[in-house]
Amino acid sequence: MARRRVVITGLGPVTGFGIGIKPLWDAMVEGRSAIKRIERFNPCGFPCKVAAVLSEDQLIIRKLVPKSDRKATKVMCRDTELAVAAAGAAVRDAGLITKAIDPQAAPTIAPDRMGCHIGAGLIAADVDELTAALWTSRAADGRFDLRHWGASGMENLTPLWLLKYLPNMLACHVTIIHDCQGPSNTITCCEASSGLSIGESMRVIQRGAADACLSGGAESKVNPMAFLRQHFAGRLATTRDDEDPTAVVRPFDPNARGSVIGEGGGIIVLEALDSAEARDADPYAELVGFASTQSQCPDATGLEAEPDGGGIADAIEIALAQAGASPDEIDALAPFGSSIAAIDQAESAAIKRVFGSRAADLPMVTTVPNVGNCNAGAGGVAVAVAAKAMKTQTLPARLNTTGADGLNADAAPSCSADLRHVLVFTTSQGGQNVALVLRRMD
Repeated sequence: MARRRVVITGLGPVTGFGIGIKPLWDAMVEGRSAIKRIERFNPCGFPCKVAAVLSEDQLIIRKLVPKSDRKATKVMCRDTELAVAAAGAAVRDAGLITKAIDPQAAPTIAPDRMGCHIGAGLIAADVDELTAALWTSRAADGRFDLRHWGASGMENLTPLWLLKYLPNMLACHVTIIHDCQGPSNTITCCEASSGLSIGESMRVIQRGAADACLSGGAESKVNPMAFLRQHFAGRLATTRDDEDPTAVVRPFDPNARGSVIGEGGGIIVLEALDSAEARDADPYAELVGFASTQSQCPDATGLEAEPDGGGIADAIEIALAQAGASPDEIDALAPFGSSIAAIDQAESAAIKRVFGSRAADLPMVTTVPNVGNCNAGAGGVAVAVAAKAMKTQTLPARLNTTGADGLNADAAPSCSADLRHVLVFTTSQGGQNVALVLRRMD
């Protein structure tokens, strides 16, 4: 059977620059970074003290949802708020009418033909909310009493506490707000989550189970519990108070010393080409290839990367084959580019295996130096930037890196480019890999 063609008609990134594609794209072209010292909690006990975070006035969730849904914001954790904001931006950018945009108007796409696939992470509970309940289970000596906690202390958590922190709550709230009644799913595979979700939406539309999907991912690890996990995993750079926080992340740099967390992600609108044409939409790009693989990590837990990048290369080659494109037809790469030395090495090895001598010339699009590692949302940000680059035929600026070995990853200003095919790929903590091929709409 001939498969339906799938295009990107709406972009909804949420990053430290704000909500929507415009603030992110403007910053990427101008070569700005949103990374700064953490103010949301006191980071003095952590070796890494910087992150890319939205300011309080950039995301006020009650202002971003219809009045009928404002009560539900009480059980939205930060990750869910990011996803809801991103989905709203994507829907508006695509020119769609949903229940959230105008509840009185007929939706552009029938609710049962609108799907939703959103990648999520391991959501950490709010420390103040959790400890307020833990405090009630102290023994006479002041220490925490686990028996008391199990018997009655946990009842001091708010009744709907768990509903805030389930990973599927991101897609749950988005589908309710926009009345998406088509296929829905949640994928939790660390940084690969967004790309895997986009691939799932692609398959759903190709087989005719939906006409459009909201797809991507979002996450915030800018809280003490999640931040601590990233520290113990050895993924964060050690920073100094006297250095420029915007210069810390250096993908593929021989002196790369670790990554920086960013909160955010990206939701895009994927739509069947026939649906987009019927409503005179102007797509950003066509999604023509998708593949996923699993790397065999040396430590068996995924904290270490596969040195030769074999699993990453496999994903790229399978996605290229599905797209009907040869390595010579790829015009730019958007890798994870985390500045975590071992992961950079694995990605570099994969690029060189697939593209050979062209690896030194293929321009890269890197986002982590600008917005930090958005974890489950990282791939959503990368796809949004890649799609905008294709639409504008512009490569955004790259930051910080010098001396990248055999790769076109050094710092450079934005420039015009002939972009017909762009490859976006992400590896992850845990070893999951995903590759997506975007083609220009001619």
